[in-house]
Amino acid sequence: MGRVFALCVRLCKDRDMAEDLTQEAFIQAWRKLSSFRGDSAFGSWLYRIATNIALSYLRKQKPFLNSLDIEDIPEPDYRETPDEQIGLEQAIAELPDGARAVFVLYSIEGYTHDEISKQLGIAQGSSKAQLHRARQLLKMHLGERINHSGESNV
Repeated sequence: MGRVFALCVRLCKDRDMAEDLTQEAFIQAWRKLSSFRGDSAFGSWLYRIATNIALSYLRKQKPFLNSLDIEDIPEPDYRETPDEQIGLEQAIAELPDGARAVFVLYSIEGYTHDEISKQLGIAQGSSKAQLHRARQLLKMHLGERINHSGESNV
């Protein structure tokens, strides 16, 4: 249940709504249990249901998935100094909706750009552009931290 809830929180940014979406995912899984064929792990199947429910909710809230062009994403207004950096989860929550959806699905949930493009109804190039944009925004927001080996932590 924790992974499904975390997915819903990351996608919709609202803990109360994430609880409702998580509950809906489990209800939907219960209703469709007879259709589970065992082609994949049960957890993967449940996760796919939760992803679909969360994305469906987002589509109904506002048309952010209808136009995911990189030019349409507003530049964020960042006021934090490097000393006031916030955690990664909060930084993800502050991403524009389209960039956040692609980032969560690709970087956290492990979907491919092909799968994301089909889920969101966008071109693969748009998915890649949104991921690139999300990573840029996260780096700006979190500040680029270089560890001793010269690799980025973001």
